[in-house]
Amino acid sequence: MIASASAESYQKTIETILPSPEVDAMIVIYIPIDRNDSGDIAEAIRNGVTNARAAGAETKPVVACLMSDSGSRLVINGRETIPSYRFPESTARVLSKAANYAEWRAKPLAMVPGFSDLRVDAAREVVTAALKTRGDSWLTTTEVRAILSSFGIPSVPGILARTSDEAARAASSIGFPVALKLASQRVLHKTEVGAVRLNIQGEDAVRRVFDEIKQEGMEGILVQKMISDGVELMIGVAPDSLFGPLIAFGLGGIHVEILADVRFRVTPLTDQDAHEMVREIRGYRLLEGYRGHAPADVKAIEEILLRVSRLVEEIPEIRELDLNPIFGLPPGQGCLVADARIRIASG
Repeated sequence: MIASASAESYQKTIETILPSPEVDAMIVIYIPIDRNDSGDIAEAIRNGVTNARAAGAETKPVVACLMSDSGSRLVINGRETIPSYRFPESTARVLSKAANYAEWRAKPLAMVPGFSDLRVDAAREVVTAALKTRGDSWLTTTEVRAILSSFGIPSVPGILARTSDEAARAASSIGFPVALKLASQRVLHKTEVGAVRLNIQGEDAVRRVFDEIKQEGMEGILVQKMISDGVELMIGVAPDSLFGPLIAFGLGGIHVEILADVRFRVTPLTDQDAHEMVREIRGYRLLEGYRGHAPADVKAIEEILLRVSRLVEEIPEIRELDLNPIFGLPPGQGCLVADARIRIASG
């Protein structure tokens, strides 16, 4: 149709196009050249849609864009209301939302899985004791690891050391190379202050690094097995005033801040939610295996998402949670949380 198309052209075009099997939905756009034609065009749209419905297009969505003074009014066609908008972009967004909603409704039913190995009471005891002792606060490294363990969320093997000699003995028992990380409620971003050291070999090196990164008031230094394989991922939880806990998933390490490749869902997560979150990030190709790098254990990643969802549902005092990085190991080897923070609050 051309800009000077008549009311008759609008009606015939709608009658021809809308019933076509190649067409799923229709946006009717009218930009007036003569404002006196607006009423005739609106009538032509009504008649065209009515006739198209009678010809077999009963269920196809129709939205309109009438860029005139009366463009915001609705076009009425019997018992049907055709939404009319001032600008084409609005009609496209509306149709997009409707299509996405229809696709969501058509999905198979999802479920919130249960886990038989959860020790919910043990995790609650940790949180209750922390609130009683310190009130609203960040949990200690020991408390965080205990809670994750209670919900079957695996962490990188590690030992909290309070002296350099303890750190050296811990490293020997874990096996070299190791990573050393400051454990302190005062320092939330350890890498920014140089309090994370990797690939440390030998007891002497462990003692030296311990002395370099120790701080006043620290819990200690966490000595961990060095993980060199896997894709770095993150899972986070933050409160939403309307929907409750909001779970985030994406690439971990520094990538989460630089690339912002993150997807969100509200709790409780279903198995379908976890499946989609993992595959929606742009970095999913890394999890499939890329240029010689082994793929990640996607099933294990989905399971951790579901366990985190259950954790924050069962322990509502958890207001923030950050697992970063999580190492997604090759298929069959699972995932390991390398660093974690949890903030709790009562009420």
